[in-house]
Amino acid sequence: MVAAGGFFGAVSRYAVDLASGDVTGVGTLLVNVVGCFLLGVAVTRSLTVKVRLFVATGFVSSFTTYSAFAADAVTLGTAMGTGYVLFSYAAGFIAAIGGLAAGRRL
Repeated sequence: MVAAGGFFGAVSRYAVDLASGDVTGVGTLLVNVVGCFLLGVAVTRSLTVKVRLFVATGFVSSFTTYSAFAADAVTLGTAMGTGYVLFSYAAGFIAAIGGLAAGRRL
């Protein structure tokens, strides 16, 4: 289940990177914020163990990325990288809170 979810997460992440072009940090920001939202929804649902492994451990963990996030922040330089990190964390927290709220309403 984890490997199957991971496959779809990795392929989806690659598709977002292609769609966002060569702009440093855009694809990474998008997948990480969407991943925070999806994980927020997933943790509020009464999912079976297999579905949770597929969605949360497999898909979301392969879809999101911390290593590219760190590399993007360094590539952007001190001032822009700091802003990127702050914005990424704020957007991630807001997305996770939104996902938790949406998950509770489903």
